[in-house]
Amino acid sequence: MLVFLFWLALAIVLYTYAGYALLVWPWARWARRSAPATVSSFEPEVTLVVPAYNEADILAEKVRNCLTLDYPSEKLHLLFITDGSTDNSAEVLAAFPRVRHLHLAARGGKSMAENRAIRYVTSPYVVFTDCNTTLNPEAVRKLVCHYADERVGAVSGEKRVLRDGSTSGAGEGLYWKYESFLKKCDSDIISLMGAAGELVSFRTALFKPLEADTILDDFVQSMRIVDKGYRVVYEPDAYAMEPPSFSLKEEMKRKVRICAGGWQAMSRLLPLLNPFKHPTISFLYISHRVLRWSLTPLLLALLLPLNGLLAYAYGGIYSIILAGQLLFYGAAAAGWWRAAQGKATGPLVIPLFFTMMNVAVFQGASRFLRDAQPAAWDKAQRATTS
Repeated sequence: MLVFLFWLALAIVLYTYAGYALLVWPWARWARRSAPATVSSFEPEVTLVVPAYNEADILAEKVRNCLTLDYPSEKLHLLFITDGSTDNSAEVLAAFPRVRHLHLAARGGKSMAENRAIRYVTSPYVVFTDCNTTLNPEAVRKLVCHYADERVGAVSGEKRVLRDGSTSGAGEGLYWKYESFLKKCDSDIISLMGAAGELVSFRTALFKPLEADTILDDFVQSMRIVDKGYRVVYEPDAYAMEPPSFSLKEEMKRKVRICAGGWQAMSRLLPLLNPFKHPTISFLYISHRVLRWSLTPLLLALLLPLNGLLAYAYGGIYSIILAGQLLFYGAAAAGWWRAAQGKATGPLVIPLFFTMMNVAVFQGASRFLRDAQPAAWDKAQRATTS
């Protein structure tokens, strides 16, 4: 029985982090051959919404970035919402006549701010972007051209982490490159498995107010649109650039929040687990998201003691695999120590971030079960880049 459990756990772990990518890559290439062409001349009215909480120091830069977007100014409406902010955001935004500013003294979190902002959107399409990101000039144009296809309900851009030479920057950058590859594959096959909040757009009519305590607003909103039968498209040529987390501690705080939100999202997206209703969607969703947020980290934690017992009893291949596991986690510990000392981690960043990601799942699950992750969280500090 221990032998069976060990090999089953190992197979699921390998599938989650490598096998799935090897499966969807050729599948996506095949699906891409029959994909409809985008209509580059499609230029509908769009509202760009920017939620900002105490971001006065970067607001002017964000507005200037929005004003330089390659889209007809008469068709692009700018809406900034600063609910709960206690800084001088209003004074900064008052200097820009094209910006419509919404503000309430109470802070309800990003989901509540977006729920309120959508009531002021009159355009057929809405784009949400984070205040601390920089958009490429073609971002809005590249997003909305997909809506010429009536089957498309939402379009997500790509998140790009700016390199600053730090361990946090290197780790985030590698992770998002791999994640972007998987997102492109999912999108080409049928639909993206969850949008990125740094840059995401929706058909306004499909946007429905979320529960006030929603943690991953972008993910839940986009997956509910998938449940309605629409596609969510991934557009890597529309991207939002942001600095990496200020430190590994800040990055870990961000990962734990995301994992808590992942557990919450799974509890609210149960229809997507029904393979009889959504056969392909369920397969992609479980493989890409659910396994990462639930079963696989647990199996990964069990592999080490199981491996130790089998290596003691049988030796051979089990001893070799055990040595590999110990070497991997030893490299992760060495990477953490070097980063804490302010030293470069080099290739150690890979085992370090992999281990951090899976530890964060347990901490996030604990927060979800204790209902200890507020929707209005403390923002993770970001590094400054030149």
